[in-house]
Amino acid sequence: MGEACCEFHPPTICGPAKCPACGALGKPVKRVTLGALLKPESRPRIPLQEEFCFCRTTTCEVVYFRPGEALFQKEDLIPKVGLKEPGDATAPVCYCFGWTPEKIRAEVQTTGKSTVVDQIKAQVKAGNCYCEVTNPQGSCCLGNVASTIQKELARIPPKEVP
Repeated sequence: MGEACCEFHPPTICGPAKCPACGALGKPVKRVTLGALLKPESRPRIPLQEEFCFCRTTTCEVVYFRPGEALFQKEDLIPKVGLKEPGDATAPVCYCFGWTPEKIRAEVQTTGKSTVVDQIKAQVKAGNCYCEVTNPQGSCCLGNVASTIQKELARIPPKEVP
């Protein structure tokens, strides 16, 4: 996967497909993502298709769907879906390398900055990125990581000027 891990992949069936539970447009994910992340007892329910849609709505219980059909909810997955657990500081934002809001917060509080994006980019360049398999969104996590870093940096109180 290497550097291609974080490249844009154009949508197919999910472009016009809306989540049957919340109505949000879906994001395409491949069958391999579902196979890797669903609990073993949920895997037999994976349809034969190769492409599915991920629901990005934070408050929606549906994680994967096909046009007109909700397939899997948060409870069907092994990992927590960080995007759907915004208040959970232990829910991953980077599934390949284990970054959580809690770990990012600790780095920011200790150093006043974050090196997480640079660390992830170095791993991607080294060919160690498997977002298509490890991330429930089936794609690069850098946007989610950057957003989390910005939130944590915003929490640092401004320094007082003497």
